[in-house]
Amino acid sequence: MAAVWGLLERVLLLQRGHLFCWAPVCLGTGIAIYFALRVEPSVGVYFGLGALMIGFLGLFRLMGHAVAPLAIGAALIVAGILLAGARAHMVGGPVLGWRYYGPVEGRVVGIDRSSSDAVRVTLDRVRLRDVSPARTPERVRLSLHSDIVGAVPAPGLVIGATAHLSPPSGPVEPGGFDFQRHAWFQGLGAVGYTRVPLVALAPSDNAQPMFATRMALSTHVQSVLPGEAGAFAAAIMTGDRSGMGQDTLTELRVSNLAHLLAISGLHMGLLTAFVFAAFRYGLALVPWLALRAPAKPVAAVLALVVAAFYLGLSGGSIATERAFIMVAVMLVAVMISRRALSLRAVALAALVVLCLRPEALMGPGFQMSFSATTALIAVFGWIQKARLPLGPRWLRPVTAVVISSLVAGLATAPFAAAHFNQFAHYGLIANLLSVPLMGALVMPAAVLSVCLLPLGLEGIGLWVMGLGLDWILGVARWTASLSGARGTVVSPGIWVLPLLTIGALTLILWQGRARLLGVAPMIAALALWMQAERPSVLIADTGGLVGVLTEQGRALSTGRGAGFIALNWLENDGDAADQEAAADRWPGKVAGPGGITITAVRGKRAAAALTGCGAGEWLVLNAAPPDDLAQATGCTVLTPHTLRDSGAIALYSRDDEGPDFGPRIVTAREVSGVRLWNTP
Repeated sequence: MAAVWGLLERVLLLQRGHLFCWAPVCLGTGIAIYFALRVEPSVGVYFGLGALMIGFLGLFRLMGHAVAPLAIGAALIVAGILLAGARAHMVGGPVLGWRYYGPVEGRVVGIDRSSSDAVRVTLDRVRLRDVSPARTPERVRLSLHSDIVGAVPAPGLVIGATAHLSPPSGPVEPGGFDFQRHAWFQGLGAVGYTRVPLVALAPSDNAQPMFATRMALSTHVQSVLPGEAGAFAAAIMTGDRSGMGQDTLTELRVSNLAHLLAISGLHMGLLTAFVFAAFRYGLALVPWLALRAPAKPVAAVLALVVAAFYLGLSGGSIATERAFIMVAVMLVAVMISRRALSLRAVALAALVVLCLRPEALMGPGFQMSFSATTALIAVFGWIQKARLPLGPRWLRPVTAVVISSLVAGLATAPFAAAHFNQFAHYGLIANLLSVPLMGALVMPAAVLSVCLLPLGLEGIGLWVMGLGLDWILGVARWTASLSGARGTVVSPGIWVLPLLTIGALTLILWQGRARLLGVAPMIAALALWMQAERPSVLIADTGGLVGVLTEQGRALSTGRGAGFIALNWLENDGDAADQEAAADRWPGKVAGPGGITITAVRGKRAAAALTGCGAGEWLVLNAAPPDDLAQATGCTVLTPHTLRDSGAIALYSRDDEGPDFGPRIVTAREVSGVRLWNTP
């Protein structure tokens, strides 16, 4: 035992000065453990975890100096569980527990666009007919599906409409994207739609000046610069994507240029870099100031102020907050004469983000942003340390762009493929043709247009900006039109991304030859991904859609309705077909695993007309059947009522399948567990 302890001390001593970068890894591990739990921890468990964390911190002083970081790491893991649990309880609010149809009143606090291209409004101060304030959601989101809705409502306006509302839906399949959890942390207690015009009930109270300014600027930009380029410019400058068409969004995704649309690290970094350089060299042009003021720290302070204003103007989304924190850490490092770009700075930014929004860990934005940043700093650090030549001086910027695009693309590819089930074959080419223009022309022109706005000359900057955006949109259109531009991949199992992440972090953060051990979990993750198993049968929690895996791909029971569920199923299969094409594969009654037969029936009339079904048959309906149907025939009948507790259902074939063995059944509730966000 003493020999093992001594070896551990020697190993950790070799990592001195580099262990801080593991702090967000430990904290993130605790957060991931919280979200992986199947039962919500009780108050007693939280008190016990708090005592355990204090105990680990106490061990820090008792253990030897070399191994004391182990106690800190363990304390951070426990702190991650406590932090995520505290955040989940803090953001909680009433969630609608039934389907509601009637008048809805509320104040407009958010405007965006859904995947079906409908304008959506988020309302707070909600009022529902015959629903007490204690049971009324704090926020609801409505999609405006009427052709006569009229203009998009102004920020802060109190509106009313007759609408359909329902609770946030659960995972579309066991282990799939959990919209209930996402809505819980977004503060959404109900979602729905309206097909009638909105009615203005009260004018704006001007309580949201930044939101009003953002939407006013977006409208103005799109009026000066019309078309998709104007909508693109509005999205970059204000975060308002409501003007972007679905075709354009699809082209950007297929060409791997969608990251240019979101206000994230690239935009915040380009903006602050341009502002920092402009202020620094501007101060140098004034001899009196250059001799008396520290140009570099002053430029960093001014760039930080501009970045904070950009954060507020953009709406303060999670991605933008994350980008601002990373930029702020780097600018503060410049102010105190420390290295701005280092793995320690990235680790500090990750700690701040996880402390403010621990739920961000589970989203693709956090994972892709920090994977790209960490990989870029590590690779360029290795290049600098090894003094690798990047070519002649005039060619080095081009080489840096190529390396940056390649490294960032490779670092984010597994996370993009896991979350979105696709990868862009020509994404590197598209980024090489677009990203340099974004930094050299588009973002400087955006700053110029804002500076000229008080003079009424913003059209000059927007015209220049439009030239760059037209080029980027053209590259996206051309890339997306190439044969095989979009590749698809099946969804990985739950251990794939954790293994890939820990392997990559070991390879980057660990010091010494032992870092090569990180290759093993990465290879294991890829092997598991290649063997990922998809359900033979999927049944939606509404009973309105059934998907059966066939030799041609997944066959869907209907070509219309439940489009979001159908899209997710097909994407998770790595199937590029649309819902209508998948519905053409449906043969009627289909054979499922374990010798069962699957029959899907839609509509109240069709359900009422049923007279029976055979033993061993699974009958899936989206309406109530005759009362004695299942009892009389012995078949399994699934309806929205019976699916309410289980959620979506997946059926798998057993390895020992035979006449006496049924399918392996997995429900969404079994995988998700009983948590705050899915418990009425």
